[in-house]
Order: sequence, then structure tokens, then C-alpha cells
Amino acid sequence: MAGERRLPLRTVLLVLLLVPSVALVSLWGVSTYQLGTEYRKQSAQHDLTTTVVPFDAALFNALQQERRLTQEALASPRASRAALTRQRTVTDRAVRAFEPLASLDTSDGQQGLAAALSRTVEVTGRLSQERRAVDAGTSDEDRAYTYYTEAIDAGINVFAALSRGVNGEVTGLSQVLFDLNGVVDMIGREDAVLARDWPLGRMPAGDFDLIADAVGTQEYLLESRVAPNLTPEGSRLYAAITESKAWKDRVALQERLVAAKADGDDRVLPQIRTEWRTATDASVAQLGKLIVVHSKVSDTAGADGVERLRLYLFATAALGLVAITLVVLVSWRLTNRLRRRVTAVRDQAQDLGQRLPQVVARLERGEDVDVDAEVPVLPSASDEFGQLSRALNQASRSAVHTAVRQAEQHRGFERLLQRIARRTQLLIGLQLKKLDELERRHEDPQVLEGLFDLDHLTARLRRYEENLVILGGGQPRRRWRKPVPLLDVLRSAQGEVQDYRRIEIDVEGRPWISERAVGPLIHILAELMENATAFSKPPTPVEIKAAPVSRGVAVEIEDRGLGMEAAQYEAANALMQAPPQLDVMTRADDVRLGLYVVARLAASLGLQVELRPSAFGGTRAIVLVPQDLVAERPRSVADAPDGPPSDDVGASFPAPAPAPRQDAVLRAADDVPHASAPEELPVRSRGRAMADVTAPVPAPGPETAPGAEAAPEAESAPPAPQSEPTPLPRRTRQASLMAELRTPAPPDTPAPQAPPGAPARSGATIAAFQRQSRRNRADGTWPPAPSTDQSEPPTTEDRG
Repeated sequence: MAGERRLPLRTVLLVLLLVPSVALVSLWGVSTYQLGTEYRKQSAQHDLTTTVVPFDAALFNALQQERRLTQEALASPRASRAALTRQRTVTDRAVRAFEPLASLDTSDGQQGLAAALSRTVEVTGRLSQERRAVDAGTSDEDRAYTYYTEAIDAGINVFAALSRGVNGEVTGLSQVLFDLNGVVDMIGREDAVLARDWPLGRMPAGDFDLIADAVGTQEYLLESRVAPNLTPEGSRLYAAITESKAWKDRVALQERLVAAKADGDDRVLPQIRTEWRTATDASVAQLGKLIVVHSKVSDTAGADGVERLRLYLFATAALGLVAITLVVLVSWRLTNRLRRRVTAVRDQAQDLGQRLPQVVARLERGEDVDVDAEVPVLPSASDEFGQLSRALNQASRSAVHTAVRQAEQHRGFERLLQRIARRTQLLIGLQLKKLDELERRHEDPQVLEGLFDLDHLTARLRRYEENLVILGGGQPRRRWRKPVPLLDVLRSAQGEVQDYRRIEIDVEGRPWISERAVGPLIHILAELMENATAFSKPPTPVEIKAAPVSRGVAVEIEDRGLGMEAAQYEAANALMQAPPQLDVMTRADDVRLGLYVVARLAASLGLQVELRPSAFGGTRAIVLVPQDLVAERPRSVADAPDGPPSDDVGASFPAPAPAPRQDAVLRAADDVPHASAPEELPVRSRGRAMADVTAPVPAPGPETAPGAEAAPEAESAPPAPQSEPTPLPRRTRQASLMAELRTPAPPDTPAPQAPPGAPARSGATIAAFQRQSRRNRADGTWPPAPSTDQSEPPTTEDRG
């Protein structure tokens, strides 16, 4: 409203600080937390008591019986042990049921419960060992008595731990249960000692002391700790037990034993055996009933205490919440309008935070963005919040406008970069064709040497231009129509490296690469080889090893340079896993542009590239070509007779004279539109030209087998061993002249000698061999029958 008075922001904030809502909320939270903690503890202790007591009582009673029967068996070895065997089975069941209790969560339980449970499990774990000693006769009565008493005491300590709870009423009732179990234990000790004395007919002094201690402890526990703390129902049951005939008989027998021992009369022991057994069993059974009744009372008291605490907790939390609600309602009239306005500003800021990344993402995808449509001008008030809203709106429009302008500049620069690179590529292609023509036309070795150097430099220049295309967001245009052997791919990549003479290639098997992966894989390998040679000191070799693996084909490039730090390896591998959107305008000084190119090409094909430290101190790059990019060997090649393939045992390129251009064994589909059939041309090699070929191939004679025109092996690889090497076509002097024009050479004319310093094999023979190869293709006689390579027909225009 126009006439409504608006408080300044500082005044409103001051009012909010003075409101005692924070203190009230804090007080309510602390009290609720304390009550909740106490409720959680009482509930957990009650649950632990009701869970543990039945299993502990069963184990306690089983051990009591087994202790007595074990004493009888040791005292009378010839007596029947059937009862002991049955009791052991009962004890084993009780032990197995008790063992899982040690893994219970006792964090909110009674103090010392976890230690008591673990101690009981530990002691009962030796039960089998003690039984074997009893059965083997290596254990006597005292040892067995001591062990079983220790195990029973561990179970009683569990009762003691359960009696130490946070609920005072339940603690008192649990203490009575603990004392009652102590009374039963004292009676059991008496019974066990007498069990080993019955066969003797007398009571040794040590046994009498044990019985006297047990009798005294019973009387103390019953008269001083149990009887005064029993509930009315428990007191009535206790009175009935003490007035029963069995209880009185047992007490009288105890007094008789004590008196007879004092008088030195040992005849009383055999006389009371039967009466003792009957009275003791009946008394223990009556005490067991009292324990059950008192346990129910204790459990009921614990459950009632937990329920009362839960109701109290809910009531306190509800009252505190009501009080807080009243405080909030009082301050609502002052803060409602402020909250709405702050919320509006917050929503505007959040909208900016969400909208700007979306706009940038759309710009990266190449979409057009309208600033007015994305961030419209919003009306605002004239107070502080209105000024803040206008500032945020203006900041939003400025940020979006800046992002749009920057994206347009980047896209324009990338398009310009691609356009320049494409035009340069066209010139490079024309230059390569011109070099081809010159290489065919000239036969002078020195001229060919220079042409080969220009050819190699031009191929490297084309790779650098392709790098610009890739960094500008484009893709290389070189394409292949058919699979290519991996060895040819490696050789083509080697031909695009400056210091190619240091590269040694070793290929295991005959893997082939799918046609869609040939171009990018050549580029990736050439970049990695270039890095390996550039960052390792000449003349150390760079080893290339390739072999099929379970998930495809692995290529390892290992140099002997200085390597990198661990953080640099980690950063480079992270780049290979997720190549970022490269901003070429901000990466002008980055020396890792080659790695960006490798990462982009690998991501587009699904290749895995990883850099690791080398055993030689340098770097080892591993390129994993997935199985879907590994092609089957073409049927026409696989069915051909086995010959000396160029990639049979892995070509090892020695340092002295490797091939300057290895990619001539491949043909790009877009660079050779005039190719009519997949044909394999011989590979040029500086100083390693093939056999002299100028005249037509003579008819096969006794020394010339069919297929003599088969393509030779790759230029830099040492020839594989062959059983019957295929001879190349030989030059025949004046074979191109008519018979009338031929003049025989003088018989004593010496053979022409190569000029000093010329390569061992003239470059002229290469051009001659190429001309004869073109003639044979035109006649349909090339390649010869035993050829084993049916990959794309390479030409000298294709330079990797």
C-alpha cells in the first residue's frame, strides 16, 4: 500500500534479534534431547534385559548340572556316563544360543554388559577342550570344578551387569535376581563337591571348607539381600519355600554334615546321599520358580518405566512446540512482509544461478540466445530491497549478455580457425600431389632425396593443420573404406614424426583396424610418437609394441626420456578420461595441446589412452583399441596362400635408415576419388628402392614363378624369412624399343657405377617400379595372386 509505513531493514533486523525465540528454541531443544537420550537408553536396556536373561539363565542352569555330573564321572570312572552325555547336549544348545549375544549393540546398554558377554563366550569356548581332558582322564576333580565354576561366574556377571541400569526401580529388582542366582550357585557348588565325595564315603578337609563357605554365603544372601527386597508376591512365595519340607530337609542335612565333620564322623556321608539328592533338587526347583516370578515383576517395571518416560517425552516436546509456535505467531506480523520480499530477492538470485549455467550450456551447443527473452527487465520498488532487485536484474542481464558475446566470439574464432585450416589442407593436398608427380618424373637419387624430405615435412604439416581443425571443434576428413592392418597404421603414424629414425615397431600377430578408426588412430599414434621423440634425448630409441589383448588391441609407446611427476601423470590421465571443452583462445601457451587432440579423438572413438612411468625413466603411453574397432582379416587375404606378410613377427625399425613416409600403404577415401579397386602399391623408401623395373614383365620362365610381381614388404621392416621369395620384375635394357632400334652393348662395357655418396638403391628404380605397377593395374594383373593385403589402395597423395 502507498501509505503504509515501511520500516528500515536495520530496524526490522533489530526487532528480530530481540525476540526471545532463539532462547526458547534452544531450551526446548536441550530438554527434548536429554529426555530423548534417557528414553533411548532405558528402552535399549530393557530390550537387552529381556533378550539376554533367558539365554543366560539357560546356560547358567546347564553348566550347574554338567558341573555336578562331571564331578560324579571323575569320582567314579566306571560308572555310567549316559546322564553326562545328555547334559552335554543340553549345554551345547545353550552355548550356541548364547554366543550371538556377544555381537549385540550395547552402546546404550548397561555398563559392563559387553565385557561380561564377551567374557562368557570366551570361557565357554574352552568347554570342548575341558571335556576332552575329562574323557581322556588328564583332568582331575579340582581342575574340572575350577573351570565350571569360572564359567558359571561369568554367566552370573552378566546378571550383575544387567542389574546396573539407569532406572533405579528396575536396578533394585534386578539386584534381587542377581542375588537369587548367587544362592542357586552356592547350592550347586555344595552339590558338586558332595558329588565327588559320595564314592569316597568321606569328606576331605578342602571339600568341607568349600561346603562351609557355600553354606555361609547362602545364608547371607537370603537373609540380608533377598528377603528384605522382595516384592509382596515374592515374599509370600519365599516364605512358602522356606517352610516347605524339602527346604527344611536340605538345611537339616547341611547342619548334620557340619556337625559330623566337627566330630570327625565320616559315616554320615553315605547315609544322607539319597535324602540330599531329593531335597536339593526340590529346593533348586522352588528357587527357580521364585526367580521366574521376580523376573516378570522386574520386566513389567522396566516396560512401565520406558512407557512413562516416552509419554513424558512426548508431552514435554509438545508443550515446548506450542510455546515456540506462540512466539513465532507474535513476531509473524513484523516479519511476514519482510520474509516475502527477502524471498523474492532470493528467488531472483537463485534464478540467476540456475539460468546462467543453462545459457552457457546452450551457447556451448551452438544455440542462439536472446538476452531480453532469457532475462527480462523486472519492475521493482524504490526502497533498499527494490535497489537490490534492480542490481540483481542488471547483473543477470550483464552476465548473460557477456556470455552470449563471448560465445559468439569463440564460435567465430573456431569457424575462422577451421576455415583457414581447411584451406591450408587443400594447399597441402595439392603440394603432396605435385611432389608425387615430381617423384615419378625424376630418377636422380639426390633429387629424390630432397623430394622425400619435402614429402615428409608436408605430411607433418598436414597433421598440424588437422590439429587446428580438431581444436576448432571439427573432425579430420581422411576416411578409409576398408580395414587396414595395424602394422600399416603404425608405419603411417611413424611417417608423420620428425625424428622417425629412432622409432622401433614390434607388432605381435596380424591385427586389422576397422576403417572408421584408421584416420583418428594414425593421428593419435603420431602425436604420441612425436611426444616420445621430442621429450627423450637422441639417439635413444622409442619402442612401439602392439599386440591383441582380451578387450581389443593394445599399443604401447615407450621412451627413455625424463618422464613426468606423479601429479602430471594423474592430470594427463584425467584429461584422457574426460576431455574438457577446450577454449583455444585461452590455451595459446599450453604445451599440452597435442594431448587435447589425443583426448578428443580417443573420446570420439571410445579408445582408452593412459600414461604411466616407464621402467627406463621415461613415459609409457598405452592405447587400447576396443574390440568393436578391431576388424576381422578380409576373406580374400585370409584365404590367400601364406607368404611373408609385412606384419608377421613385428617389424623392428632400425635407427640407420627407416622410412620417411610410412602412411603410403593407406589410402583415404576422400583423398583418392579416382581409385577403382583395392590395390597395394609398393612403399617408397629413401635409399631402399625396390628392384629395377622399367620394361614389361617377361613371361615366367624356369626361374621366374607366377606372382613374381607381388608387392614387396614394407620399406623399413627387415624382410621376414621366406622359403621361396617372390622375385620382383627386373629391368631389361632397351625393352621398350623396337627390335630394329636395339643395339647390343659391347661385351666389355663395364656396368654403370653409382655416383659417390648415392644411396645403395637408386631412387630412379622406385619411379620405374611405380610406372610398371600402374601398367599392371590398368591391365588387371595387379596385385598378383599370392598377395596377402587387401586393404584400401594407398596412393602417394595420402600422407597420413
